[in-house]
Amino acid sequence: MKLNELADKQGAQHDRKRVGRGIGSGTGKTSGRGHKGQKSRSGVALKGFEGGQMPLHRRLPKRGFNNIFAKRFVALNLDRLQDAIDAKKLDPKKPIDATALIAARVIKNPRDGVRLLARGDLTSKINITVAGASKKALEAVEKAGGSLTVATTRPGAPAADKAGKAAATKDAAKSDGAEA
Repeated sequence: MKLNELADKQGAQHDRKRVGRGIGSGTGKTSGRGHKGQKSRSGVALKGFEGGQMPLHRRLPKRGFNNIFAKRFVALNLDRLQDAIDAKKLDPKKPIDATALIAARVIKNPRDGVRLLARGDLTSKINITVAGASKKALEAVEKAGGSLTVATTRPGAPAADKAGKAAATKDAAKSDGAEA
């Protein structure tokens, strides 16, 4: 077998259909589209159209519901965290949070926060701040001598909560009233 003898099986490659190239080609004039009608025009999309009959995607019942307020967390397992520490990507002496994990390329996008899960073993003593953690992951971190903090705010979001904003606006309103 030589490189110049390599070839596809017979019939594996098809010639391109050259439309609109004269009456003798078989696909001349109307280019195989026939005469008139919706499908002979450009810009037609009939996917899912069933001739006026109720289409299948509308006949089937709806199932479940999509929560628009659901949080999307990034799952981070203990073994992945330990691998990053062993590879010297993360320093276990420094606090670990979403920004440190991104810098170490352990995660790409923090989405609504990082959730720590318990797959694998953790041998390093770490101080980690995450948006959520499973009970077993919490136990594993504490067993290794570290601490785990569950933060309620999304990484990169402002830390001020609603109560703090309300108090700030009341103070501003009082000061405005005093000046007037």
